Amino acid sequence: MKRTLVFFAVLLIALGAFAQNVPETNPNTHHFAPRGWARPGGGGGSNLIYHTGGQVIISAKAVEIFWGDFSTAESGYTTALQNFRNQFGTNPEYNVITQYYQNVGSGNQNITPASLGSGTADWFDTTNPVPTNVTDADVQAEVNRYLASHTFDASTIYEVFIPSTSYSSDGTSTSCGGPNLAYCAYHGHFTNSVGQDVKYSIQPYASCSGCSSFNDPIFDEEHFVCHETREAVTDENLNAWFDRRGNEADDKCAWSPAPFLDGGYAYQYEWSNAAGGCVQKQ
Repeated sequence: MKRTLVFFAVLLIALGAFAQNVPETNPNTHHFAPRGWARPGGGGGSNLIYHTGGQVIISAKAVEIFWGDFSTAESGYTTALQNFRNQFGTNPEYNVITQYYQNVGSGNQNITPASLGSGTADWFDTTNPVPTNVTDADVQAEVNRYLASHTFDASTIYEVFIPSTSYSSDGTSTSCGGPNLAYCAYHGHFTNSVGQDVKYSIQPYASCSGCSSFNDPIFDEEHFVCHETREAVTDENLNAWFDRRGNEADDKCAWSPAPFLDGGYAYQYEWSNAAGGCVQKQ
């Protein structure tokens, strides 16, 4: 009887861990969990912790790389995402993260509102064939192709978008369209061949219910961009702001409260240490 009780206790713990944790096989990436994987209540309501020495992007930029053929996407898809990016860095939804900072020795330096679209030009790459299964190595290679003809900026997040005919994979985990849905998008960083620390994200097409709040590819993708951009800013090298369970700022409010529309754009709630909970804006 005792053995049976122990067995079921272990089984319940294992199932609980499975239900609450996203597989993180790559130490240099952080996944945006689909519905049901995210931790309800944001890790018990605990605040984000600043890990000394961790870096944030003080005044960020975001370059959008549209890799492949988006002609079958919803009308206005790429333009809508560019418009979203262009207004995001200076609006109240972004301003929530200006409470977070990095320690620069003589004091703390806070994140500032940012003109995200003021970096180098976006890229529509229809020359290089996009694989059906876009691995993390493929994403990094696409960013490197962009940087071969554009000036690198350490404060830029290089955001790669792929069409609905492809899916992202990171180890054995995949995005919408793949055989093992475990994330909707992710951000990370890598060191390129000349020693530059490149910040990037992969933004797979929102084509599955596990990654949808609006049943609209544009609004759902804006949710992805909102999530990954703010996390790349607050935790650019995965060593700055996250809670005791490893949740980054946007993980804690990814699906609950429900993502929302404001001014014709889609956002999610953001964790605010100042408020001790999820807020829409500041």
